[in-house]
Amino acid sequence: MVKEGLICPLAERTKVVTIPTMNLNRRSFLSAAASVATVGGSTMAASDKGAIGPTWNAVKITMVREGDDLSDKFKVSRDAGFDGVSLIYPATDLTIRTATKAFDLTGLPIHNVNNSEHWKIRLSDPDPSVRKKAFESVKGTIQFASDVGASSILLVVGKVTDPQHENHDHVWNRSTTIIKQLIPIAARLGVRILVENVGNGFCETPEQWARYIDQFQSPWVGAFYDIGNHHSRGGADNWARVLGSRIVKLDLKGHDTGTAKNCNMYEGDVPWGNVRNELSAIRFTGWVTAETKGGGLERLKQVVQRMNKAMGKPAV
Repeated sequence: MVKEGLICPLAERTKVVTIPTMNLNRRSFLSAAASVATVGGSTMAASDKGAIGPTWNAVKITMVREGDDLSDKFKVSRDAGFDGVSLIYPATDLTIRTATKAFDLTGLPIHNVNNSEHWKIRLSDPDPSVRKKAFESVKGTIQFASDVGASSILLVVGKVTDPQHENHDHVWNRSTTIIKQLIPIAARLGVRILVENVGNGFCETPEQWARYIDQFQSPWVGAFYDIGNHHSRGGADNWARVLGSRIVKLDLKGHDTGTAKNCNMYEGDVPWGNVRNELSAIRFTGWVTAETKGGGLERLKQVVQRMNKAMGKPAV
């Protein structure tokens, strides 16, 4: 399988797309991987109407509700207009063989792999034996991501559950210890550990989250910036402004402040123009992944249209 590069020269779209990829040895671009994934050199001015720079639309495979197997779901994703796919690992019936077969049949790269166990088998768990299992789980996800050509994994670092056994300091210290052990593995395999801030009681201000990421002093740890999640915590544009170039990839969904719930894009009150302005200010370019209500082919085409609108792309 040809592993996808961090820049995909996707200038045009047809109904069926094979994305040109960069067949590079990982070691040949390790020193540049962090900056390339985040800063694309776009010279576009920040504008409410303009695109932020080159971005590529991906779908979380769990959103694809049509198709009998993984290859079928990749075909539906391709036909809907997506440029790539994000997988979840470990998952039933997901293997290197099934993933690479789906890629070979469709040309859709796997850009990211979410760890599926980070909520239950937590890096912050009070039990050291559980934390050891969490280390192995994330390590396995990094290895799987490398094997299928993904450039990142998405990781939730823990959860604040109670003041005595798993509080904010516990989550910070325990997850930090484990991630530091994982960084050499991630660097060797060329897979970035992208941490996501969610409703887990941890780092509830952008300044805290920035300090958490900065402490690693590593290009192999960055932010998977979820626009809906962060809009619920003081405004998605404010979080983008503070996090800046720590942002490597995006999850796209809306948020309705009135109901305090995440929702489909443009069904809440996310100020998409303001968010684009902040992303343009850091010259963001890279992968953006939908995390909304899924469905079959027609529904997924609608998702692509809303993603393009959110990122300031012309309608297709």
